[in-house]
Parts: sequence; structure tokens; C-alpha cells
Amino acid sequence: MSHLSTLVASAVGQKAAATILDVLDIDPALTAQAEGPVSRAVFAMALNAVLFHDIMGRVPLGAAYTTERRAAGHRILFDHGALRTIDFGDGAPTGALPAGHLAFARILEPLGYHVADLYPLDRLKMTGRAFAHRDFPEAIPQFFVSELHVTRFSGAFQVIAHAVFDTTADALQEEARRALAAFAAEGACDLDAARAALPQVVAAFERTHATPRLEHYKALLAESAEAAWIATEGQAFNHATDRVPDVEAVADVQKALGRPVKDTVEVSGSGRVRQTAFKAQPVERVFVTDEGEVTLTVPGSFHEFISRDRHVDEAGVERLDLRFDSSNAQGIFKMTGTG
Repeated sequence: MSHLSTLVASAVGQKAAATILDVLDIDPALTAQAEGPVSRAVFAMALNAVLFHDIMGRVPLGAAYTTERRAAGHRILFDHGALRTIDFGDGAPTGALPAGHLAFARILEPLGYHVADLYPLDRLKMTGRAFAHRDFPEAIPQFFVSELHVTRFSGAFQVIAHAVFDTTADALQEEARRALAAFAAEGACDLDAARAALPQVVAAFERTHATPRLEHYKALLAESAEAAWIATEGQAFNHATDRVPDVEAVADVQKALGRPVKDTVEVSGSGRVRQTAFKAQPVERVFVTDEGEVTLTVPGSFHEFISRDRHVDEAGVERLDLRFDSSNAQGIFKMTGTG
């Protein structure tokens, strides 16, 4: 078995690993490694494969689309996953986690990622960062990590945000820290150590704060649908994205099937990046009240589609346009709104 399949199987089981690795379009260089230490690139791809498996389990529309594409002889080219974080300002931690995007920079940077671009999301009082992989920038999915700036909201909102998110725990334990240190120092890690670390790293992409109180959720929702979403879903993937040749054609097919696709395609300022998505999957979440627990239906995660054109960069090199667009991103964020 390759290191990639060994790692993914250790996290989700051999049957699920075989399925997800068959579904994803993965660079052969990442599946060829079978001896010696695990490279940071292979571990990064294994992490992405497990996170893709997780979100397919939470988004039935995405899973149905993926199954149909594979049955038609196509694979999913996983472009990027997106997650949301909380920033209290002045470097203050979020519970046991470093502030905002730093909670994930400490994971992604040892695995070979760097911040490729910064995207102001001012309408949402957020900032997005695109983490791209240094070794395989076009083949290994990017992470779009956004942080919500709590200090841009009302004083009451800030108090409630602390009440909700100060309970955030850190999923990384000694095994994960040791492996990430090895990746940072050497660019590789022993297979057994990598296998022990992967479940802990995956667990960082979940909700790790306490069950929110219903009145807190409603107060956050009144000022920010994004904050309310983080209150129920935490650091889980907000969406996973399939890179397709013609996003407009994909949208037309999905609409013809009666599926809830965004009304319009978001087009970047350059015209080279085009995005659309299914609307968020409704999910049931538990809230605490003085009378006990109650369950409500709220927006969950969703599946997105993106088309990227090639272009000649400032250095005269032709490459895929891997950038995002602030306007596009803010339009896509509406998929998890309550309206």
C-alpha cells in the first residue's frame, strides 16, 4: 500500500479509504510513495482526503453529485476546503486555540502550506487567507481560512461571543505536535508517527467548543450569520470545492435535476475564476436552554464548484489562476445564510 492509502485507511477504514481515493483525482506523485518516511505533501493530501470524506458524510447533495460524477467516469479534482475561525483581536486566544487563522497556520505551515493571498471580506467583518501548498500548488487542495473579527461588532455581541467560544478546546495532543514538528524541521515524518498524528489533526477540523445556549445563538445570528454558523459547526469544513472545466454547465445540469444551486455564478474581477454552489445542507443541532436541551434545524455545510483559467503571470510563466476573489467569496458565504 502507498503511504497515502495507509494513512487514509488508518483514519476512516480501508473500505472508505478505497472509495474516497478512487473518487478524488490525485497526482500520481502523491500515490507513488510507499517506502521511507512520509513526506509533508503526502500527509497534507491524506488530511484533505479524510476531510473530504467527512464533509461528504455531512452534505448528501455533495455526496450524490460525487457518486454520479464517478459513475460517469469522472473524478473530483478537489480544489479547496474552507473553514471559519474567531478572532477576538489583539492576538487574544480563542479558548485554548491561538487567535483566528493562527489555529490552523500552526498545522498547515509544517505541512508545506503558506499564505498565498489575503482577502478582505469587509461586508462580513471578516478576513480570508488562502493557504496554498508549496510543493504541489495545483494538485494539493488549498485551504481558505477566514476569521471573523469580533471587535467589529456590538459590545453585547462581543460578550456573547466570548461566552460561546472561550470554551474552545485544542484537539492536538502530543502525537500530533511531535509529527508537525518533524514535518516543520525535516519535511517528512516516520509513518507510524504520522498515522498516530492524523486523527488528532483531523479532530482540529470539528466543533471543539461547548454546546451553545439558544439565546446566545440567536443573539449572534442577529448580527452575523457567519458567527452563528461557527457557533453550531465550529472549525468543520464549511464547504469543499470541485474544480470543473465549465462551472456554468455544471450549474445548469444541477438546476435541471431540481437541486438548490446558487441563482448566479460568481465571477472574479479578472474573469478567470468562476464559482457557484449548492445551498447549505440543513442540519439538526442541539442548544441549551433553562428548561433543558432543544433541537433546531440550522444551515450546515455545502458543496461548491469552481472553474479556473490558465494565464501568464508577471514573470511570463503560464500557470493556473489559483487566486480567489473577495466579492466571489462573500457571495458564496451567503449559501449558509438563514434566508
